[in-house]
Amino acid sequence: MRPFVLLASRAQDDAADAEYASFLTLCELAPHELVRVRMEAGPLPSIDLDEISGVIVGGSPFDTSSTRKSSTQVRVEREVSALLDEVVARDTPFFGACYGVGTLGVHQGAVVDATYGEEIGAVRVRLTAQGRSDPLLAELPEEFDAFVGHKEACSVLPASATLLVSSDTCPVQMFRVRSNLYATQFHPELDAAAIAARVRVYDGYGYYDPGELDEVLARIAASDVWAPSRILSAFVRRFART
Repeated sequence: MRPFVLLASRAQDDAADAEYASFLTLCELAPHELVRVRMEAGPLPSIDLDEISGVIVGGSPFDTSSTRKSSTQVRVEREVSALLDEVVARDTPFFGACYGVGTLGVHQGAVVDATYGEEIGAVRVRLTAQGRSDPLLAELPEEFDAFVGHKEACSVLPASATLLVSSDTCPVQMFRVRSNLYATQFHPELDAAAIAARVRVYDGYGYYDPGELDEVLARIAASDVWAPSRILSAFVRRFART
């Protein structure tokens, strides 16, 4: 099988390694089938789209809508945008989790701002009519719980995008561009243990108020989140190429 490429941008090694492990497990891939590129560590290498099955983008501490960005974030955004020029033109399989909205969405003209930020925890999301007919969502119920935690979100969907999943707290939870490019605001790569570990890593980063760590962890532990990971496995099954 031609590998998938995971584009990561977490500077903390423990968070980066845990994210990679989550994608390996829930995508049901071996390490040689999911090649990781840590974009924050250096320039994005050349990626031959003919030699891979698809591109996956992990979450990120970068805020797309921020007016104050580090030189690393500016470089990463520029490089990902250039890659997306080719990915979109060729309809190359793409899946962006959380930061996927800030990359694919902005590339396609979305408005991403703080209007629909969500605190860390599980929220109930629901499929749209178009979502019910999308092959990645065929095995999912019409409503299910998903883990979220973000300061910004898509408030205006790009004209090129099809809305697949929505929620009361954040109207744009998942969309598709063309036939093969997907982005979610929720985190399908995280189970309860993984998001709890990530919360500890990012304690003090503004995702929740100081002193609320135990409360956030209790909300996570009480959640019943099982469906979103099936979207990832469906993506891999659909687009894996030999």
